[in-house]
Amino acid sequence: MSVQDRQSSPQGATDGYKPGIMIVGAGLGGLTLAMLFERLGYPYHVFERATKLRPLGSAMTLGPNILPVFEQLGLLEEIEKMSFPCPALEIYNHDNTKFGSVKLMGRKGTGYDNLLFDRPQLHQLLLRQIPPERVSFGKKVLRVEEQDDRVFIHCSDNSTYEGDILIGADGAYSGVRQSLYRSLREKGLLPRADSEDFALANICMVGVADPPNPEKYPQLKDDYSHFSTTLGENMRACTVVSIPGNRVCWSLTVQLSKAEAKAQHFRNSEWGPESNESMIKEFQDLPCPWGGTMKEIIEATPKDLISKVFLEEKMFKTWFHGRTALLGDACHKMLTGAGQGAVNAMQDAVVLANCIYNMPNTRTKSVTAAFGEYYRQRYPQAAQKFNVSKEWSMVMFGQTFAAKITRHIMVNTPDWLFLRTHSRNFAYRPQLAWLPLVENRGPLPVHPQEGVRKPLSQRPILQSRSSTNTAATIEGQEQAAQAEAV
Repeated sequence: MSVQDRQSSPQGATDGYKPGIMIVGAGLGGLTLAMLFERLGYPYHVFERATKLRPLGSAMTLGPNILPVFEQLGLLEEIEKMSFPCPALEIYNHDNTKFGSVKLMGRKGTGYDNLLFDRPQLHQLLLRQIPPERVSFGKKVLRVEEQDDRVFIHCSDNSTYEGDILIGADGAYSGVRQSLYRSLREKGLLPRADSEDFALANICMVGVADPPNPEKYPQLKDDYSHFSTTLGENMRACTVVSIPGNRVCWSLTVQLSKAEAKAQHFRNSEWGPESNESMIKEFQDLPCPWGGTMKEIIEATPKDLISKVFLEEKMFKTWFHGRTALLGDACHKMLTGAGQGAVNAMQDAVVLANCIYNMPNTRTKSVTAAFGEYYRQRYPQAAQKFNVSKEWSMVMFGQTFAAKITRHIMVNTPDWLFLRTHSRNFAYRPQLAWLPLVENRGPLPVHPQEGVRKPLSQRPILQSRSSTNTAATIEGQEQAAQAEAV
């Protein structure tokens, strides 16, 4: 199989071959990248290991670091319709007395609200931007290899696909990364730190509830989001978040000690339902910040849409080699306290799309140069957000002595000093290189855009040896594989 365009070049662009791009993983980062290639008219295909996508996950937030891109694409209004702005984070003690709140910088400071919604809605929005035939399910990548200026993926169903470029966006336990690192390790090219395990911090359970009696929770009547966390005893914490439609996103978190983390042998950081009864019993009597207990919120959630995950962190040093690059959790797994994991995955997609867009051709030298520029732009920013995520996770969920001190300082910092100190977190806003820039509407300065900017009419003609129809070829190969299996 080779990946090649099924459609003509976009309006204003010169007709010509474009790079065949294989994207492994249909998470938020992978789908964002696919959406951008769809807009560009580049040939691409998404390979997802799950047999079908399930609407799993809980609350997530988007802000000024990524919303300008959705504004460039004409999708900002859709995101605003499914969201509530969030003005502050509220923290409660285990007896439900209020510990304090952290005021967030909103539209007046950055030009954008901090928009809160449930993760599955964003996933569906991205999927709607991509033709269904561009995504294949049940494709678990076992091995990656390069031959004759082409890159190949070998899947567990005995199917094989080839292209000019491979992007591993398949999560923290990326099959693409594991295969790439195995090859680099054999050649003595893998840094020792990249072979070390993840740092396991918390166990978390999440869901989205539809309370049968929304009148019980007056917070649901407001036109903004209430984000409330109760710090329970025994290293436990629970969070409830109001979103449009009288729904409640929730999470239950257990902070692991170093010994407990070391003893954990189960490793699966993907969103997925499993047996959760024992953990629910541990939390069901914990007070809900809005009244009652967490049991009432949990019981208002379909059981098959409750998922339990391990929250880990690791910043990998190696993001690319040859014709393969990594994106999102596959190269930087962050804790959830700052809500930066998905945002950084989407920023990866924006910068990577820009770098591929600016390639003069698909020769290995050009691909490697594009990946090098992607790494140069993204690694320092992702590393900074990695540390921010660690700090905010301490504030929102941590129950060690150091976490309590950090939380006390954060809550009691004057608003003007807090906003000034954290304003740099909102200065980095990468935008698409082929569309007009969105102006900065807030008083805070933003970083200048990196890389070459040019409209579609000036895009280079990218020469590729791919010459077959993507959708038809993949469908034919899948049918052949099924026939062989029978």
